[in-house]
Amino acid sequence: MRSDGPPAPRSWGLHLQGFGAFFETELRVQLHEGVAIVTSIVVQVVLLVFVAILAPRLWSVAILGALVFSFFTLGQRVLNEAAYIRVDHKLNQLYLASPLTPESYFLGLSSGILVAYLAPIAALGVVAAVTVPPSPLLLVLVPVAGLAVWLFSASLGYVLSTRFRDMRAIWSYASLLYNGFGVLPPVFYPIGLVPAAARPLALLLPPSAAAALLQWVVHSAALSAAELALAAGALGGETVLLFALAVIWARRTVRED
Repeated sequence: MRSDGPPAPRSWGLHLQGFGAFFETELRVQLHEGVAIVTSIVVQVVLLVFVAILAPRLWSVAILGALVFSFFTLGQRVLNEAAYIRVDHKLNQLYLASPLTPESYFLGLSSGILVAYLAPIAALGVVAAVTVPPSPLLLVLVPVAGLAVWLFSASLGYVLSTRFRDMRAIWSYASLLYNGFGVLPPVFYPIGLVPAAARPLALLLPPSAAAALLQWVVHSAALSAAELALAAGALGGETVLLFALAVIWARRTVRED
């Protein structure tokens, strides 16, 4: 039973009590959505077909962008799932009487979705490995950049999920946000096509920053040292900051709903 007094102070750092339970539960839920998992790369495949036919010289840019986009759109799944559980099931209210931590829920939920959707992402990765000349740096940067984009996207999705009170509003806004920031910036096309004045803005967005770094590795984009530093700093710095915000936000909002 929860006491009426203020919550006990929580020390800094992650407290992952209950992570395994949340991870396993969400993984089982997502694996029952086979159609959603298979169709999660439909947009990527359609774009890749068009690129292969109309602009084959941009194939390496497009396939690496498809990987980045696949990791990024997982945040939309986190947003939808977290909002559904909170709005329809009122699950957050149970945390008030349980020893499970809010961050273990956020990370367990996000990690379960990530693992469930790894199969189609891995399929794109196999295509990329076969069609793009590999290099040690590329083999390291693809998973690192992908996981950074996923963590940024999942953190954003979780924070946004707490602001919705009506499930009907989620679908349109979430689709506009994740497809807009995943397709309009230079993720599927070379960052060199972006006007010089707007390029720093593109490099500040984690999805296009990750794509730009991958494009640079495969020699599809010429980036200055300052642009490389901006892209890497934006990807790493914004991911860490938004993840920290998501953890703090999870601890706060779990006691408000």
